[in-house]
Amino acid sequence: MSGFNKIVKNYEEAIAGLKSGMTVMVGGFGLCGIPEGLIKKVSESDLTGFTCISNNAGVDNFGLGLWLNKRQIKTMIASYVGENALFEKLFISGEMKVILTPQGTLAEKIRAGGAGIPGFFTATGYGTPVAEGKEVREFNGRKYILEESLTADFSFVKAWKADAMGNLIYRKTAMNFNPMIATAGKITVAEVEEIVPVGELNPEHIHTPGIFVQRVIKGNFEKRIEQRTVKK
Repeated sequence: MSGFNKIVKNYEEAIAGLKSGMTVMVGGFGLCGIPEGLIKKVSESDLTGFTCISNNAGVDNFGLGLWLNKRQIKTMIASYVGENALFEKLFISGEMKVILTPQGTLAEKIRAGGAGIPGFFTATGYGTPVAEGKEVREFNGRKYILEESLTADFSFVKAWKADAMGNLIYRKTAMNFNPMIATAGKITVAEVEEIVPVGELNPEHIHTPGIFVQRVIKGNFEKRIEQRTVKK
């Protein structure tokens, strides 16, 4: 990887520099749009003590559930527990610190972090446990709480297409949290389905400009369905 060529050859190179105790953001919503290979590679390491920021923690034995199995997450910042029994167990027992954040607030905290905005006021959560210990101000007769932005040492995202310069296009609902998370990491690693030559992506269709991305790796995705429902 040199100059504007951000393509890495393997997962070892993709996660180089990741250390125990770091803050890591991971894109996806449930199992949709998660960087499966990057998550699995980290789960195979001895790294631990992460502060993990993601909408949820996958499911048992897949996605971020793999990190939970190995107790690699010290603090989880998420919007809901989801379909993960182990996540629920670690949360209730106190073995893992969990900071539940309203979904829209979580998205804005990440977006603000990527934009260099230290914090913002929102009415969401006022009068609930979410507001405990936070500054409250009144605007036009309504109470708002101060939410601080979020950034990370590493951001792992999943995209549909990329070029060597790191420009990314997401596909449909796999977009979810990925675009915000891509902007908020000191090192952003994009795992993608397809890498195309520079110039092939229509500039008007690019969702994440390459300036936000440091590494690109072509992955293989199982794309597991979180809850399969079929007609009887």
